[in-house]
Amino acid sequence: MSSFRRADALDALRATVFDVVVIGAGMTGCGVALDAGSRGLSVALLDAGDIASGTSSKSSKMVHGGLRYLQHREFRLVYENLRERQRLLHNAPFLVRPLPFLIPLFGTGGLVSSTVTRAYATALRLYDLTGGWRIGQRYQRVTRAEALEHLPTLRADNLVSGFLYFDARGDDARVALALARTAALDFGAQVASYVRVTSINRDTQGGVTTVVGVDQLSGAEYTVRTKSVVNATGVWADDIFSLAEHTPSHRVTPAKGVHLSVAHDRLPADVAAILNVPGDRRSIFVVPFEDAAFTFIGTTDTAYDGSLDSPFCTPEDVAYLLAAVNASTSSDLQPRDVTGLWAGLRPLLTPPKDSELPERTSDLSRRHLVVDSGDGVVHVTGGKWTTYRKMAEDAVDALGPYLTRLARTKTVHLRLHGTGAWRPSNELEARLYRRYGDDTLTLLAMMKDEPNLADTPIEGQPYLGVEFVYAARAEMATSLVDLLTRRTRAHLHDARATLGASSAIARLVARDLGWDQVEQDRQVAEYDQLVRLEFHAAGLVL
Repeated sequence: MSSFRRADALDALRATVFDVVVIGAGMTGCGVALDAGSRGLSVALLDAGDIASGTSSKSSKMVHGGLRYLQHREFRLVYENLRERQRLLHNAPFLVRPLPFLIPLFGTGGLVSSTVTRAYATALRLYDLTGGWRIGQRYQRVTRAEALEHLPTLRADNLVSGFLYFDARGDDARVALALARTAALDFGAQVASYVRVTSINRDTQGGVTTVVGVDQLSGAEYTVRTKSVVNATGVWADDIFSLAEHTPSHRVTPAKGVHLSVAHDRLPADVAAILNVPGDRRSIFVVPFEDAAFTFIGTTDTAYDGSLDSPFCTPEDVAYLLAAVNASTSSDLQPRDVTGLWAGLRPLLTPPKDSELPERTSDLSRRHLVVDSGDGVVHVTGGKWTTYRKMAEDAVDALGPYLTRLARTKTVHLRLHGTGAWRPSNELEARLYRRYGDDTLTLLAMMKDEPNLADTPIEGQPYLGVEFVYAARAEMATSLVDLLTRRTRAHLHDARATLGASSAIARLVARDLGWDQVEQDRQVAEYDQLVRLEFHAAGLVL
């Protein structure tokens, strides 16, 4: 019987000869595990941290084609992005949903530059033709009044009109989790978080034989027998390249992206909006969180050369994003308005040796690359999370020389675990459905058995106690940080309020996770340290 229990996966690591070991449980790695498992391969998925604990929980939460890529004439990339967007909308409809995007147009004297208007109209028409139309709605011109209805604090004195077009949203961490659970529960993949790979070993002919991993929670070492390996570690890909090739690698250029959250009443919006950054030839997004009274702002796109494990938002990042919003709205946001923040690293492909590094990381390609080392190790790098499925398909296809009779991909129309016929009948069920799909029925049954699990432990946030307990029982959460930053997004919404409720949440899950009072205190202290580090690095008062 398949399970999604870490302990079961660890036992299987010692007992099984796998067809493939996937290193990295971000969006791409989870996608590789699902693609390989659905083709009938035996799969182990390992990550040095939690599922989606790197870049894949720190994106802009959007499933989109990338309107700005049209400026670089990346038509094929946009087409591929939009095609994969539609597949996600079909395969995970409870997790990924359409989202309108507003482009406000500003001018003087009630007029906007005809050149600017034509440029946007042309780009949006091309976007729809490239595949945007598949979402069921085409872009449209909106009036000044309609734009203000969507984002009421837009500067009314020079707002003229706007455009509305349509993309999609998705909670990145929960999509990755759904991929991992589908791979495990439906296709028998063994998923082991917090197992750091330390070496890749070969036989005398140079072919891969084993992967050695160390359990970061117990210190135990596992030698995992396998016929092949996929490196899907994102910004850490060079580390695995170096392990596999025994030589330094520089195939990935990390770029930092930062987001800030503010209370919805400080920046009200019922759609996403794209705002130009004065003097920087860039734009940022303003996006309302779904089912929570907060709005987030992002993102930056800057070169990064610090620790890959701990990118932080800086005071300069905060000032940049707030200034960009304040230039187009009357919200007058200040650092004290920031309730949550997150910083992630994009794994961008390093240009070839004979090419110059662009001045701006935003000009680096968002395409992905699959590299076959010729010894059973395949590396997949670059890309963006919207196209994780295609990246996974290409990576598993590259395993063909090392596996007998590799079947074709099954994931084009494969619906993720939780997608079924059940539909909610009230708002509470609908909110849970948007996170858990058909598994909502399990949460509802848990609340019926334990009515106290229907309480909301965090002030100002919608999360129910049952969500934390379910994450501990069924979603492989091992720590309070896992629960607050990825299984729920409470930390991203309002870190201060979440910190205030952290002791109560630790008590709530203590029995399921086997925490005594000492361990509960340690978990709360660990989360407290994370919040203080993030706020201090950003120059914010906690």
